[in-house]
Amino acid sequence: MRKRDRFLTGILLILIGVSIGTLVALYTINDDLAPLSEVRYTEVKKSESPFFEDEELADIDPRFVFKTIASTVTPSVVYIETIIPVSEDEGRSSNFWNRVIPRRARTVGSGVLITKDGYILTNNHVIEDAVEKGIKVVLNDKREFPAKIVGLDPSTDLAVIKIDGNDHSAITVGNSESVDVGEWVLAIGNPFRLRSTVTAGIVSALSRDVQIIDDNFRIESFIQTDAAINKGNSGGALVNTSGQLVGINTAIASQSGSYQGYGFAVPVNLAMKVATDLIEFGEVRRALLGVSIASVDYNRAVDIGLDEVKGVEIIVITEDGAADVAGLELGDVILKVNGVEVNESNQLQEKIAIVRPGEKVQLTIWREGEEFIQSVELKMLEQQQINDLVGIPDIPEEEEAEPEVFELEVDFHEFDLGFRVIEVPTQNGSTNHMIISKVYKYSEAWNRGLKKNQKIISVNEIEVEDLESLKELIDENLNKNKAVTIEVLDEDNARGYIELKDN
Repeated sequence: MRKRDRFLTGILLILIGVSIGTLVALYTINDDLAPLSEVRYTEVKKSESPFFEDEELADIDPRFVFKTIASTVTPSVVYIETIIPVSEDEGRSSNFWNRVIPRRARTVGSGVLITKDGYILTNNHVIEDAVEKGIKVVLNDKREFPAKIVGLDPSTDLAVIKIDGNDHSAITVGNSESVDVGEWVLAIGNPFRLRSTVTAGIVSALSRDVQIIDDNFRIESFIQTDAAINKGNSGGALVNTSGQLVGINTAIASQSGSYQGYGFAVPVNLAMKVATDLIEFGEVRRALLGVSIASVDYNRAVDIGLDEVKGVEIIVITEDGAADVAGLELGDVILKVNGVEVNESNQLQEKIAIVRPGEKVQLTIWREGEEFIQSVELKMLEQQQINDLVGIPDIPEEEEAEPEVFELEVDFHEFDLGFRVIEVPTQNGSTNHMIISKVYKYSEAWNRGLKKNQKIISVNEIEVEDLESLKELIDENLNKNKAVTIEVLDEDNARGYIELKDN
């Protein structure tokens, strides 16, 4: 046997010996010298207590209070079902059963309990067309109540209804003046019939005028939020991180009809003024300053010597109105109302609207380079003034006048940019008036700020004489430049220039 083979055989014998020795040791080991460990199931520790209490989390980030806010506020937000009549078209109206049993539809919305005895604040458009006994309210605990209408205010799209009971979960009302852009808010309502839905977002902007209320005396100074608001949220609550009501959800800006990042709410200070009037008087008693106004833009600020673009200018003063009596003048710029800055016309309207007639407001006025404070006692908007503005004839109650019928040929045209113009003949037979009778939401005209009832004066500095010339001028400029500039005059004789583009 070779030396190498003998070496390998020796190693193999050694390994075999070691293995046999190990096996013998395992079988003959003394338990007392090497005891085996006893295996047990591990005990799992459970606890219902959070690592951080809600109060501690709230100190870290306001979002951690959302759970508490939702549980506190949700019982105050109600689900509203409204039965409304459905108008029949000509083909259906001849059907016998449609005449015997009128067609009806059911709409849904939201509301907020503002008192324990059942007064509910909601939107006018949620319940305005309700048939008799056609409003049902469902609370968060699923109890159902019939509701009656207390009052409506189309100018702010608000309404108050009432249900029975004396121990309802009323919401805590906050102060919309303290709301800031960027702060967290929650929207609570019933979108798409989904009861008690809570969404969160921030305040995106304040004092938004988005042209959604169809009323001659409309007041739009909305809180804009990116908290998801959809159909059915109307009338629901917008609350801050203290669980206080700061707005009534009213509308969404969307081409699809669903949430696209923009929602709007009526500030609670205005909403509660309206609600209080409706509950106390059955109508809104609107304070009147007696002026027509326009926001100050950059060019106007330069012209009148303001050091920055701010304030609202008085362009018309009503004789013997509140402003006239207080000594205000044309060209005065209102900078503040009761110490709060106003830089847009709708901001001033809102600040006056939350004050009752007969009360005084402190206006900070800028006039010819000087700033001063003027106290003004507001008057009340009378029915006669409403009639004058909307063209309703004043007929004495004791007389029943036969309606006078006018035969007037009015031509109109729908423009692809999203607006309709009617041609109104003048009494003296001179150049006819071109009046914008409708602006379609989310169209180019709507987005650029064209408004209903504005009068078209010129197109690209060429005066408009009739509807045909208006169509020709617009078509010519759109074909040539893909854009057109329209000069308009509003109901207060304020002049403006609006550029429309053919995208």
